[in-house]
Amino acid sequence: MTPRVTFHRSMAMIVLVAAAATACTTASPRMVGTGDVVADRQRVMKIQGAQWAEIQSKFKAGSIDGIAVNAEVLAITSLQIPSLFPGGSLTDKSKAKPEIWQRWDEFEAASKNLTIWSERLRDAAKKKNDKVVGDTMKDFGRVACGSCHTPFRVPPPKK
Repeated sequence: MTPRVTFHRSMAMIVLVAAAATACTTASPRMVGTGDVVADRQRVMKIQGAQWAEIQSKFKAGSIDGIAVNAEVLAITSLQIPSLFPGGSLTDKSKAKPEIWQRWDEFEAASKNLTIWSERLRDAAKKKNDKVVGDTMKDFGRVACGSCHTPFRVPPPKK
């Protein structure tokens, strides 16, 4: 085996071990933040919104393989969503509904759903599979984002 192959296998093993360790915990560890959990989660959601906007622009421009990096950011940030909603973090500046904590398992499932859809989009983009990317894009907003925003987020005011 070449040193490069050994390195890649070692890195893959490290990622698998880290993923397994994360999966075994009962709650997602909180990333380092500002100390204001509502501001931190709004910041993450703005990052996700920017990634989705860039994905849509790249899709319209036909830059399918360029979508992969943005979808990866969505997948990574979606893993942190449950940790950004600790009990007692419902404030006046939050758009979160109390249903998050009343239906926590559904909320976590919605977050996981975003991870799965983001990874599906990332993988299809890496393979330059136009059909799968297009099919995923068609339903992404409704299924990946909407599965959380519809039941768990106060809708923005109508203009």
